[in-house]
Amino acid sequence: MAILNLLFEHRDVEGIGNIDVWEANGGYEGVRKAAALEPQVIVDEIKTSGLRGRGGAGFPTWIKWNGLPKNYDAPHYVLCNADEGEPGTFKDRELILKIPHLLIEGMILAGFATYSKVGYVYIRGEYVEPAWQLRKAIDQAYAKGYLGKNILGTGRDFDIYIHMGAGSYECGEESALMSSLMGERGNPRLKFPHAPLPTVAGVWQAPTLINNVETYCAAAWIIKHSGEEYAKYGTEKSKGTKIMSVSGHVARTGNYEIEMGTPLMELLNMAGGVKDGVLKAVIPGGSSVQIMRPEQCEKINLDYESCGANGTLLGSGGFMVFNDKTDIVQLMRRTSQFYMHESCGKCTPCREGTRWLFKILDRIASGNGQKGDVELLLDVCSQIDGRSYCGLGDAAAWPIVGAIKAFRSEFDYWIEHKRSPIGNTFVPPVVEAVNPVLALTSV
Repeated sequence: MAILNLLFEHRDVEGIGNIDVWEANGGYEGVRKAAALEPQVIVDEIKTSGLRGRGGAGFPTWIKWNGLPKNYDAPHYVLCNADEGEPGTFKDRELILKIPHLLIEGMILAGFATYSKVGYVYIRGEYVEPAWQLRKAIDQAYAKGYLGKNILGTGRDFDIYIHMGAGSYECGEESALMSSLMGERGNPRLKFPHAPLPTVAGVWQAPTLINNVETYCAAAWIIKHSGEEYAKYGTEKSKGTKIMSVSGHVARTGNYEIEMGTPLMELLNMAGGVKDGVLKAVIPGGSSVQIMRPEQCEKINLDYESCGANGTLLGSGGFMVFNDKTDIVQLMRRTSQFYMHESCGKCTPCREGTRWLFKILDRIASGNGQKGDVELLLDVCSQIDGRSYCGLGDAAAWPIVGAIKAFRSEFDYWIEHKRSPIGNTFVPPVVEAVNPVLALTSV
């Protein structure tokens, strides 16, 4: 197994963001093919492929697509989650920036399959350049007849709109994303089984499909080449490819599209190996998943089942590498600061718990740790994990629990000796968020 560029096949072709170049390289063949197919045939092709959601959860894509009512009696919506706020993850940015028409194709196909006439791309506020590129590509697709009324003479309609978020990590959670899209605060909603699934009552209480950028791009490839062809790659339960955003102490950072099931250490070697030291740890799926020691990394293949069996998650594919000069306590301090800052504050376990986690870690990393602080961290994590209104609380607790499990000795060393076990005593200052309106008025 190695690099397998399916979605990234044309990313280095000059001018590939232009629709004429895209069509010259086989672009929109899947849309033309799907135009002659019944919606259920498209869904069945996705089912055959074995595609699972690439946003992090790995939920079977076809089940979502099949879950919307199969009629045009009421509005249906296709939403693309392009918020991509998970630290360490930047694959969707490159997909939109380099090959925006692949995403547009995927959303059109999803619209055909789910009887939807309207799609929204919810893109994070910091992604200004990708949003411009996507806007240009959408305009080109309208001009060519792939979007709008009576697409390719089929009688089907589909429009795509771009909605810029305001930089909130919380809005990567699908129910908070829908709230934000509707002009409400970006807070999570009540979920199944206490509330209907989005496929039944999502945005504006209408049937709604929500998938990640990479998922829609993969769907476009599948409809063009067939689900059977896609299913040839990967493992029995994790089909196809996964784009991994490699960062940290490696020689060559960047996005690598690999076949599912590729050994973790093989991806590390693709990125040129560890830089400026030896391998100390890897976070394979973004900051919210558990950190792995080198001996654990050697056992992991990059697919959903192998990662789960070894105590971590494939997640969003944010593959972060750390050398032996990394202080794990300081790393967790910075991680907890992020989740504290990004908590929407709707529920008590997350609002109060994330702040407590940061305060304890800040105390330890400032040389003021107390006996019992590690146990206190674990206790606070246990009060957040599974008890918050959405997954942000879990995301805040998991990395800390994993770090204590894998590197307990470093926490104990900080508490006993009041300094770092690797000789790095610098602790970054706490930076509080500044309200730009207040900042301007106070000048």
